[in-house]
Order: sequence, then C-alpha cells, then structure tokens
Amino acid sequence: MTATTDTTTGIPDLYPSRGAAEALTPRQDPVVWGAPDAPGPVAPADLLSFERDGFLAIDELITEDEVAVYRNELNRLVNDPDMRADERSIVEPKSKEIRTVFEVHKISEVFARLVRDERVVGRARQILGSDVYVHQSRINVKPGFGASGFYWHSDFETWHAEDGLPRMRTVSVSIALTENYDTNGGLMIMPGSHKTFLGCAGETPKDNYKKSLQMQDAGTPSDEALSQLAAQHGIKLFTGKAGSATWFDCNAMHGSGDNITPFPRSNVFIVFNSVENTAVEPFAAPVRRPEFIGARDFTPVR
Repeated sequence: MTATTDTTTGIPDLYPSRGAAEALTPRQDPVVWGAPDAPGPVAPADLLSFERDGFLAIDELITEDEVAVYRNELNRLVNDPDMRADERSIVEPKSKEIRTVFEVHKISEVFARLVRDERVVGRARQILGSDVYVHQSRINVKPGFGASGFYWHSDFETWHAEDGLPRMRTVSVSIALTENYDTNGGLMIMPGSHKTFLGCAGETPKDNYKKSLQMQDAGTPSDEALSQLAAQHGIKLFTGKAGSATWFDCNAMHGSGDNITPFPRSNVFIVFNSVENTAVEPFAAPVRRPEFIGARDFTPVR
C-alpha cells in the first residue's frame, strides 16, 4: 500500500487499511519513544525487551490489598442498574451480563486514582517519551462458564482507522483483578508482531462500534495473515496472580479465548496516548466513534 494524505488535516496516512486488499507493511514509528536512560519505573533492560517483543509483563504492579479495592469497585459498577442502562456498558450477547464498562476513569474516582498512580502513568510516559492522556479505559469482565473472548486484532488498526490516531505512539496496560490461568481466557500476544502493520480489507460500516464491541468484524485479519504472523512470531499466553500486569504496544497482534472454566477473569484496561499524537478525523471510517471509546479530551494525566 502507498501512504496517502488526509485531505482535511493534511496528515499523511502512514498505515492504510480497510481497502480492497489486505497488506502487511513495516512499522514506520519507534516502539520506545523515550530515551533508554530516561528516569522512570521501567528499567533500561525492560525497555529493550519491550522494544523487541512489544510487551512487558510485571508480576506485581499493585498489591493484594489494592486488588481487593479495585475488584470491589468493579463489582459495584457491574451490579449497578444505572450502569447497566448506561451506553458505556457492553453486555454479553448470550448471557446479557455486563462484559465491559468504558471510561471507568471518569465514572469512578477509584479507577481515576489508579490512572494517576506513578507505577502506571509513569511507565506510559517513559515508553512514549512525552506527557500522556487516556485514549480509552475500561473494565473487562469474563465470568466463568461461557464468557466470550476477543478475536485476534491490532488495536492500532482500529484506533487509526476509526478514531484517527495518526502514529503508533500509544501503549496499553491490562491489570489483572483475578488470577489469570492458562485455561480461563487469558491474553495472547504474538511477540514481535508489533513491528509489522496489517492493513485489513473491507470498508468500515457506519456505527461499526455497536457491533464490533460484541463481535469483531471490520478490521479482522484473515486466517492466512494470522497464520503467517503466528508462524513467524509464535504466540505468548499470559498468566499471573491478581495484581500482575501486561503492558503492550498498540500494534501488537493479540486476542483472548472464551472462558468456559468456573474461574472468572476480570481486568482493568487503560490506554495511554502521547499528547503529541492526538486524534484527528478517522482515516478509514465515515464517522468518529463515541468519545467514551476514543477520547477527544487530550488533557495530560497529572
């Protein structure tokens, strides 16, 4: 694919997608934007590992006592009838139970404090080399006995196509609020896949988010492309105690399976974007997604 320029903003589209054909192209942005010796909670060796693999696993980002606080807040939100009626809540197609609550850092002061915690935002600043804002936050609930997974995808492909993030200068953290076993639908990442952009085929329907938040369709890689990436990079499955965390690059190919075990898997998911990479108009969608999914408030986290 050849890069085009957005006629509205004049910003080049370095990562064309949602066209007639699928295409793999090399990444054109750094992975770690900050200086290797910049002060912060991430050790230089871990920054090198993140650069190479596209992820960084931390055994204990928050303590057991803190986990209990955040888990109680998660339970409060998903059991609140007003929250169920809120458009920021997404329900399971089969069970009709809440699957995801978006914008939790604005709904809940408990999760707002977590976003501001230097153990969290400090790592994001260090990786992205600038002040950061929250592009998206959510809690994910995977109760046992049939909670559905998230199919393979690159977050950046969606955030670029549908939210208008120009460059790969965004990082996510998934913090476990229950134990992640190798059987209860844990996060899987293809190490090194973040260095190749997969432009997906097919146009983006209007209001695609209403369907994609329950079942991904537009922006879904083909079996052939996934097989090629998996053969090249392999697949890493993340397990860990509650309180552990996985940081991963916005372009890492990742997904998770259904949870058919009795053991729930819940996490809080925070996406930090550089204040130097703020969203413009979508590159491959007819309209923006709602702000609770793709923020337009670029206020730095303090």
